Amino acid sequence: MKLTLHHIGILVNDIAKQASVYQDRFGYEPVTGIINDPEQTAWVQFVGITEDNVYLEFVSPDSPESKLSNLLSKGGGLHHLCYATDTIEESCANLRNTGMTLIRPPVSATAFGGRRIAWLRGRDGVLIELVERGRQGEKL
Repeated sequence: MKLTLHHIGILVNDIAKQASVYQDRFGYEPVTGIINDPEQTAWVQFVGITEDNVYLEFVSPDSPESKLSNLLSKGGGLHHLCYATDTIEESCANLRNTGMTLIRPPVSATAFGGRRIAWLRGRDGVLIELVERGRQGEKL
């Protein structure tokens, strides 16, 4: 199982505003537009630095009923770490064998063109997302 850090998810009130702040401060550029992912009840945007292979994902609830709204009301901030994998089912099984809890089995994700994601959490409380690795040369 080869996992590589893909992105860091940050829960924010205003994606455009936060993306602008990170562009001014650190030189991040948009990799995607702002995308609605109804399965995740979220708006998301990926930003990156040309020389880096790890993205930031700004995440915001897509409605007051979103499962993210309650978290955002507590302040938002660092939400999750995401790792890319070639074998999502095998990676889920291996991580469960290390004591992680599978929160959501693999489902198709709009933000990744239909590639699947899964969600796990360890005893340390850190939320981990897995995403199927894209094809060679794909930006995300």
